[in-house]
Order: sequence, then structure tokens, then C-alpha cells
Amino acid sequence: MHDPCLKGKYLPVDMTAVLGEITRMLAINNITFRLDGRVLFDNASASIPSGHKVGIVGRNGTGKTTLFKLIRNEWALDDGTVKIPRNTRIGGVAQEAPASDMSLLETVLEADIERDSLMREADTATDPLRIAEIHTRLAEIDSHSAESRAAAILNGLGFDKDAQARPCKDFSGGWRMRVALAAVLFSKPDFLLLDEPTNYLDLEGTIWLENFLAKYPYTVLIVSHDKDLLNRSVNAILHLDQQKLTLYQGNYDNFANQRRAKIEQQIAAKRKQDRERDHMMSFVDRFRAKASKAKQAQSRLKALERMKPIAAVVGDTVASFNFPTPEELSPPIVRMENAAVGYNGKIILDGLDLRIDQDDRIALLGANGQGKSTLSKLIAGRLETMSGKMVTNTKLRIGYFAQHQVDELFLDETPIQHVHRERPLETPAKIRGRLAAGGLGPEAVETVVAKLSGGQKARLSMLLATIDAPHLIILDEPTNHLDIQSREALVEALTAYNGAVILVSHDASLVELVADRLWLVKNGRVEPYTDDMEAYRRMLLSERGGAAKAPVKREKPAKKAPKPKSIANAALKKDLRICELRVAKLEEMRDNIDRRLGNKALYERGDHEEIEKWTKKRKEVIAGLERAESMWMKAADKLERS
Repeated sequence: MHDPCLKGKYLPVDMTAVLGEITRMLAINNITFRLDGRVLFDNASASIPSGHKVGIVGRNGTGKTTLFKLIRNEWALDDGTVKIPRNTRIGGVAQEAPASDMSLLETVLEADIERDSLMREADTATDPLRIAEIHTRLAEIDSHSAESRAAAILNGLGFDKDAQARPCKDFSGGWRMRVALAAVLFSKPDFLLLDEPTNYLDLEGTIWLENFLAKYPYTVLIVSHDKDLLNRSVNAILHLDQQKLTLYQGNYDNFANQRRAKIEQQIAAKRKQDRERDHMMSFVDRFRAKASKAKQAQSRLKALERMKPIAAVVGDTVASFNFPTPEELSPPIVRMENAAVGYNGKIILDGLDLRIDQDDRIALLGANGQGKSTLSKLIAGRLETMSGKMVTNTKLRIGYFAQHQVDELFLDETPIQHVHRERPLETPAKIRGRLAAGGLGPEAVETVVAKLSGGQKARLSMLLATIDAPHLIILDEPTNHLDIQSREALVEALTAYNGAVILVSHDASLVELVADRLWLVKNGRVEPYTDDMEAYRRMLLSERGGAAKAPVKREKPAKKAPKPKSIANAALKKDLRICELRVAKLEEMRDNIDRRLGNKALYERGDHEEIEKWTKKRKEVIAGLERAESMWMKAADKLERS
């Protein structure tokens, strides 16, 4: 609700509009819910206004997916209420599209139940009045553009025109999950609930989805650990922590800054209170028995009893990753000369002239199906060249992590048994030490894989992939089961690692933080991509047409032209947003450089030229950051005074 008092003037408030807005919001009121005896929500509340786009964040296992089930009324609350506006259509991706004979386009069109029903009725209706009603309603819902809108969504998610005409049964489960996502986006529910939608998308599909959600006209609730998605697509963050819900305005970076400041304030307040308590208790202990001071001592004792203790801050501690250090090999460690690779006699990639050194950090760009995994398998030695040649250092060891390997773990065995298979001569204590270094604690190492979380399985798979201290690590979608803090820990480990990295990921922020070289896999070729990720984003959205257009709402009165002041404010807000993005980018660059300079191996090698290069770069970034922060403060001040 807007404050009716602004700059000393009383402004009239349209209470009908205010009440209407309140009734359209999602209201989570004092909910309590237990699952298998564990409390996930304890008297938690939050209100989400209609039309908001909200990212739901929290550590794995805190109950984010459970919250969706409670909103959809699939599970009963122990206490409290979840109130949703009447006649609200809630949509989400429950399961993959069926392996049917229907084409992808037909499958998506069928998701608009009202349109599909009206179209079927139009073919059989005989009453002239009903026929007129049907066609009027079809016009209102913009039925004539349905096919083009559905095709645009499918294209954005990676299905070209030919693929859209093929039956669903031709596609694997992962691709049918994309079809299911396309269907729910096309149906335009009032509340769109998405649970980790990027886990079955490539980087290109993720970039398109970010753009689509930013323009989506209705309410969006999205559970995601993808910081880029949460920074570009949402305007609020709902944080689930210690069984409570807290709504923060702004994107993920704003949330992280606000939460950091809140924690710092809480820590400072607790320290201050602890000092006061110690001082008062010291006075009580000294003078309790002294008659002349007994009254003051008793007064302080009562004050201590009235003082409400400030809770200790529970930090978001996260286990680190640890990649063993390999010995240094002479460059290059991999070299390809006019190589070709493929399957069953069919060439997928040709004309490969590539070189990899041990200090390379390379991210592979390109849509699914273009050959990123094929190239990864060739480098890993799992495929042979069909022509040309690939030469590797004779001592080269390669660690290969692919998402499917998580599914290949032995479900009835513990992590200790998995590592013992690789290291049969190592003592149990040594094996436990390895697992602890990989982020698996005492409880997890004794638990069978079937009962581990997705993140724990991913950590075990990564540990097994890197157990031989590889000179080159190939990571194909390593973050699908990792929360944001674990992703940050992975970045730190990869930064400290002194081997080469080949990365395939839908997480753009991971690519930007880890990779210093980009290779574009497209049309059977692999070429260096010399521009940055922002340029790649623009190129991709241009190729895929950006977000699908929302249906035109007919008979809607034209908006009044904005007043000059509102135009000026909009411009100031845009300037402020640009400044914020610039500051965030420079802070990210500074942190990345600090990680490089914090690598002990850099100093152990005595690489003075490299140290000098990054030290100089850091000075340039710090100077730019100071300028950007100054511009941000000026923009914020102008907006405040406008």
C-alpha cells in the first residue's frame, strides 16, 4: 500500500483498488508443517502481491518444494492457512510430456484447455448463437495467434520447426521435460510455479527462459539456485531459513546484500548486548553482598532478567570441495589437428584444430544437440577420432564428471564402499578423510546412496571423478543438485585447482566466474568465441526471438501519457539500475582476481610476471569500482531528491 503522506501533502487513496490488490495476493498465514517428524515451517508467514515474480531460496532440504505442495493444497497443514484468490489458475511442470504420437506443437497447444475445448466445440456446434459466442471468446483469448505463440516458446527452448512437427515419443525424457515446460508457459496460468526449471535446460534455453519470465504478465514463484536467473527474472526473493519465511524486495544480489547487512547488524547487536550483560553481571557479583550497593545490584539483576537475549547468528556454513593437486605437465596436454568425431559412422564435429594447456579454463557454449558432450567425450578419451588426429601428453590424467554419472552410483552402497572400490588398500580413516575433504560428513559416509540428497550424490560423483589428481577436469552440468552456497564453494575449489577445466553448464554466472576462454560448438564446428557472455546472450535472444509476445487485450482504454516528472523518474531509475549492474559486475571481477591472487601455487611457482599482471588488473578494477560506486551514489541521491 502506498503511504498517503508524501512530502507533507495528503493524497487521496482509492481504497477499492487497495482492497482489490489485497484480495489478489497470495497470503501465507502462520503456517506450521511437519514432514516425517521434522518441522519444516514453524508459524511462518509471507504475503506475495499479484503480478510479483518471486525467487524462493534456501538451503537444500529446508522445504522449498514442500511449500509448492502446500500452495497447491496437495498436503494438509498442521496449522495456519494459505489463501489464494478465487478462480486462480495455478500451473507448474509436474512431469515430462507423455511419449505420445502427438507432435510437440499439438502437445503445447492442447495445454490451453479453454482454447482446445472451444476449438473442438466449434467443429460440432449447430446453434448459431452458441457458434457466435464461441468465436467471440476465441477472439478474446487471441486464439488466431496461438500456433505462432506456441511455436515461439518451443523455439526458445531449443526446438526448431522440424522438431516441433515430430511426435513426442521421438524425444528423450529430458527433452520431453522441456515440452512440458513449454506447455505450462503457453497456458499462461495466473500463478506459475517452477521448481528448478533450468536443471533440464542448456545455457541457451536458460537465457531464453530468463527473458521470458521477466516479461511474463502474471505471478511467478520459482525455486532456483541459479543466481543469474534470480538476478534477471525476479523482483523479490522469498527466503526460507530456520522454518521461517522472509520476503526481500529486489533480485538475488539485493537479497544477499540485505541479508549480509542484517546478519552484521545482528552480530553487532549481540556483541553489544553480551558486553552489557557481562558488565552488569560483574557489578552484581561484586556488590551483591555489600549493603550499600545491594539495591543497585538487585536492580541490575532484574534488568538482566528483563533483557531479551539476541539469538546467535546461525551461519550458512557449507562444506568445501577439494580437488587433488596434480604434477605439472609440459604444454600442450591435448592437441587436435583437423580431427573429426561422431557416432556410428556419422560425423558430428569436423575440422577440429584445438589446443588445451594445463592452465586453461574453457567453457563450451552451444545449444543441446550441437556436440558439446561429443567433444567432451573425445577429450576424455571415451570416443576415438574418425579422421585427423588428437595427441595427448602420455602422463595425462583426466577426471570426467557428467550428470548421468550421479545416476550410475550403487544405490545400496555407502560412500565409504564406493571409495574403497577405487582405493582398496587405503585405511578406513584415510577414506573418511577423503570424503570429508569432498564435503561428505560422518553421517553421510555411512548412509547408502539411495538415501543421500542430490547434492551429496553429486559431491560423491565428483570426488570419484577427481580421486586420481587429474591434470584436466571435464565438468558437464556439475551444479544441477547444488545449492547457491555449494556452487560458490565449487567456484572457489576450481579457482584454487591448478589443472585445466572444460566446463559445460547452464549456469551463466558459473561460466563467467570460472572460464577465461569460450568455445562455441555450432554447425559441426568448434571455434573460439572472442566476445563476452553478455554479447552471447544478446546474440542468442536475437536468434530465438526473445520472449513470446503476450496476447493483445482488446477493448482496453489507452494509457494516459506519463507526466514529465514520471518520465524523469523512470530515467533516473534506469540510470540507477545501470549503475547497480556496473558495481555488481566490477565487484565480481574484483573477487575473481582476489581468488587468483590468493592461489598459493602462484607464489610457489614464483611466477612474478603473472602476479604482476593480476595485481595491475586489480588496481584498474578497484579504480573503476570506486568510480562506479560514486556514480551510483549520485544517481540514488538524484532519485531521492526528485
